[in-house]
Amino acid sequence: MRVIVVGAGQVGHTVVKSLAETHECTVIDTDEARLQALSHAYDVRVTRGSGTQRETLLEAGAADADLVLACTSRDEVNLVIAMLARRLSSARTVVRATGMDYLAAWHAGDLDVDLLVSKAFETASAVARVLQVPGARHVDFFAGGEVVVLGVDIHEAKSPWCVGRPLRDADLPEASRVVAVVRDGEWAGPTAREVLRDGDRLIVTASPAAARSWSRLVSGAEPVDDIALFGAGRMGTAIARVLSDRGISVRVIEPDAVRARAAADVLDRARVFHASGLDPEFLRRERIGAAGAAVFAGRDDSRNLHGALLAKIQGVGLTLTVLDNPAAAEVFVAAGVDVAIDPGDETAEKMARFTFGERTRQVAMLEDDRFEVLDIAVRAGSRYAHRPVDAVPGAGVGAIVRDGGVFFPGGEDELRPGDRVIVLTEPGRVPGIEHDL
Repeated sequence: MRVIVVGAGQVGHTVVKSLAETHECTVIDTDEARLQALSHAYDVRVTRGSGTQRETLLEAGAADADLVLACTSRDEVNLVIAMLARRLSSARTVVRATGMDYLAAWHAGDLDVDLLVSKAFETASAVARVLQVPGARHVDFFAGGEVVVLGVDIHEAKSPWCVGRPLRDADLPEASRVVAVVRDGEWAGPTAREVLRDGDRLIVTASPAAARSWSRLVSGAEPVDDIALFGAGRMGTAIARVLSDRGISVRVIEPDAVRARAAADVLDRARVFHASGLDPEFLRRERIGAAGAAVFAGRDDSRNLHGALLAKIQGVGLTLTVLDNPAAAEVFVAAGVDVAIDPGDETAEKMARFTFGERTRQVAMLEDDRFEVLDIAVRAGSRYAHRPVDAVPGAGVGAIVRDGGVFFPGGEDELRPGDRVIVLTEPGRVPGIEHDL
């Protein structure tokens, strides 16, 4: 597929990282240094200029493009790019929006783009998913919410029920399947004889009830229904709104008086405090330690890290940070923050969906895009139809949707034409999986 990516910032870079191996990508940006960094890292063409200029889009090959992804940091610029691309080609168009302001207009059909992805909404949704399954490093929902894909870390101190035991002897929750074991930077599709070790990360598919059982097993935690949210900027306000809409009680802490007042005006179901999240006395007085989770959504990673560690000291059991710099993720996790969410990854995952075939209904990227999870239908002529699920090389089939129901197969269960399968694989294997299934 010929793909044009306009914008080589955080989201654009993540999109290119996901697509460059399997698609013909051209990147447009006004910043020469950004373009050079991408062209050195990936096999992509680059065009320097503004995506709002007709000549620039044509130079980049827009007339023959299949897909144009507008990823700049300015929403209105992205909409102009999409409109121009419509006039110059038959390419599908995907627009990245920073906030949630344009979502309603797009859903109503008032914006002529194929897909509008809100960075704030996708990040808020990622936070909400983790709160439903605390203890997981990442959480995605497939098949209308009936299949949960989660990554969980197992440690001997918290998981004596499985560490040192073969999978077949571990007391795993029913209605779930371990599709991969990540160990020492490598992954494998586990067999029943696989002995689990301290520090392994398991990629699991599960029903919602089984996902909650996994959460209790690895962390003892239950779904969270109240949080303390630090930061009332655009991202923090979006998170507060999405969580409130899902019935979660939210307390917002914002040190800037103007932002705190603005948040209080638009968040009618959240309590807003004009205070510093770095003030231990305020945290004690307001009993922040009793919150089910603390979410840090400020624009300063160092302050977010400081605040998260203070919240831990106060007794908060689950801390989540929204990263400004994705490279800081390892530092946050090493320091003891439970979950670090990269808004660029969340946005790029949705934007990349349009590069998949019509049989692929949904896609998720895991582990810094080391893995992809697909919801894909099995063709009548598939080479793997009527063969065991474990016969698909380089992939782990985690769940099957068949005849309106969902089940989590054993290795000998067969695939059938018309099945929808939730399958995990590496990005480079995705074209082969789509072709063969």
